[in-house]
Amino acid sequence: MEWNLSGRGTDRSSGYQYHYPDSESLRSRTNSYSRPPYPPGAQGEHSPGDETGEGVKALRELPLCLAQKRILSKVSQMKIPVVTKWQSWKLSKSKSMKKLGEEVKEASHYLKLWRKALLKIGGNFGSGIQSYFAFLRFLVLLNFMTFLLIGVFVVIPNIVFRTLNLTSLETGSNASGPAECLHYNPSPQGLVYFYSYLLDLLSGTGFMELSSLFYGYYQNSEVGVSSQFSYNVPLAYLLTCLFYILLSLTWIVLRSGSGFKLSVVTGDGDLSSYSMSVFCGWDFGLEGEQAARLKQNSIRYELQVELEEDALRRNAASRTLAQRVYLYTLRGVLNLLVVGLILAAFYCIYRASEQSSILQEDPSVKDNFFLLLLVQYLPSIVITAANFLVPTLCDIIIRFERYSMTMQIKLTLIRSVFLRLTSLGVLLYSLWNQITCGGEPRESACRRCDYNYAQYPCWETRIGQEMYKLMIFDFITGVVVVLLVEFPRRMLVDHCSCKPLQLWGRQEFVVPENVLGLVYAQTVVWTGAFFCPFLPLINTVKFILLFYFKKLTLFQNCRPASRTFRSSTSNFFFLLVLLLGLGLACVPLGYSVAVIHPSFGCGPFRSLRHMWDVVPQSLTSLPKTAQSFFNFLGSQAFAVPLFLLSCLVFSYMAAMASVYGNNVAQLKAQLKLEGRDKQFLVKRISELTPANQKKSAGPSGSVVDISETRELWE
Repeated sequence: MEWNLSGRGTDRSSGYQYHYPDSESLRSRTNSYSRPPYPPGAQGEHSPGDETGEGVKALRELPLCLAQKRILSKVSQMKIPVVTKWQSWKLSKSKSMKKLGEEVKEASHYLKLWRKALLKIGGNFGSGIQSYFAFLRFLVLLNFMTFLLIGVFVVIPNIVFRTLNLTSLETGSNASGPAECLHYNPSPQGLVYFYSYLLDLLSGTGFMELSSLFYGYYQNSEVGVSSQFSYNVPLAYLLTCLFYILLSLTWIVLRSGSGFKLSVVTGDGDLSSYSMSVFCGWDFGLEGEQAARLKQNSIRYELQVELEEDALRRNAASRTLAQRVYLYTLRGVLNLLVVGLILAAFYCIYRASEQSSILQEDPSVKDNFFLLLLVQYLPSIVITAANFLVPTLCDIIIRFERYSMTMQIKLTLIRSVFLRLTSLGVLLYSLWNQITCGGEPRESACRRCDYNYAQYPCWETRIGQEMYKLMIFDFITGVVVVLLVEFPRRMLVDHCSCKPLQLWGRQEFVVPENVLGLVYAQTVVWTGAFFCPFLPLINTVKFILLFYFKKLTLFQNCRPASRTFRSSTSNFFFLLVLLLGLGLACVPLGYSVAVIHPSFGCGPFRSLRHMWDVVPQSLTSLPKTAQSFFNFLGSQAFAVPLFLLSCLVFSYMAAMASVYGNNVAQLKAQLKLEGRDKQFLVKRISELTPANQKKSAGPSGSVVDISETRELWE
């Protein structure tokens, strides 16, 4: 079709001519067709019959290209609903809030703690090591939020009450109990040497024992803030403990939800092999050459893991029956050896705790600063040594069990978790065995005060001191290892040409060992935060310093791991191990709250038979309606229906999970079959292509026989 300046158009194929006035523009001509007439009462909505009307016929006759005709057709088919002012305002506000939420989410992404550092670590050492540092960042935030909760409801109110000298509403509660059990004064008497302050700082004794750092500092009664309001310190202390445990549990479960979904999706190695990394691994929002290079390195490490595990699966599938029997027998013997090592470590920890309590009362030990410090830290030293030696031996043993790298990570974590957390449990059992006289209150040491007052006048503070020493010694050990082991090793490897040292090489960053160190430290915090409220804050500072120490030693002293692992399921497994540590920490806390008699001379529960008794006592001050409601919540009339309803809900969820699991399994099987069909088709096409080229017709000889291709795809 050709156009001239007079506005005439001629279609060469048909010979028809089109004429428009000179004053009429193209826009005005198209607008006449872009607004089809709507029938009365349609309120802006066109009828489906308009598409076959005169407007569509005229649109087809327009001298426009096909793309412009399509645009005009879409515009003519638009539905224009009648919107009220209120609906328009709601729509605009919803769009504004959605845009604001996206902007806030984008800004919060840039405000994430250590975001650039984690990106750099993931690009240079893979997502496995990056997951360790992301896990460390999560624990920093968790500890900080825990201390905010404790500080607002426990620490700050007690400091304010003591500073303002606010009177207590229960002045006579301090005098309940035997007279010989009420005395508690850990302050040193007479001349105090300078080194004693250093000892007190490292062990939590002396001037620190009566500070707000430990349990014995806090009051044991309601404090009258005004004539109409009083603050129940014991109730606030106990409920805050419950709340920070619930906070930790909720946060861990929510964070592990996404990891669990990813582990379910990528759980089948045959299906997800290479797919996640190849098709979904690249981030198209990267800017700059350095960020792109770091992402390339991260994807390369993921592919390396997939190749290693694929090779191990092929090797396992080719084993004979005799090889399998030999392998399982070897694994059984090695597991017995691991159990023996762990039991030996438990015995050493138990004996160290007993001997430490006995030797601290020896006068010759008290007069020697270094010997007393060594005796006080003896349980911590033995636990740290066991946590270092036994996992090292287990790491050597597991190399002979021929597991995949991911399985080695999980099995090493399970063994190390069992060792570290149970060693902490053995220490606590040893202490409580001494506090309660082996569970026999009729013993001479426990007969008068219901606990071993002579050795532990404020046993809650003593537990807090042990947890405090474990944390301090763990941090000191980590710093010493970095400065005196890892840096000298790197200097020797880099500047010494000795062949054994070159074969030894730089140290590898072992993810399971480092993750277990974090879980162990966090379990110590959960166990000791009730007896040492400042422990979460101390652990926050410790983890922040640990992040920079680990980052420094990673880039300066370590090399990329020779055995990498997939981080998609490991992140979820880390949180599962952390959840196990939280459950273990709740056991001694529950035993202390519900079973052991509180100390008579210190703490907010000194006037009670058990710490939990503050809850029913506080309920008696409530109105009758509230008391009846809480009594109903604690009765069988509420517990039995709740239990039955929970069973029904769990049964329904289990049934739905089974159904969804079957559907997922069928979809995965279908995807596998489709993948095999595609591979077969591609193979057949590649086989038939040379034969089809010979049968092709035309000057170029590139036309393929259509009948054969059609039969092949059908």
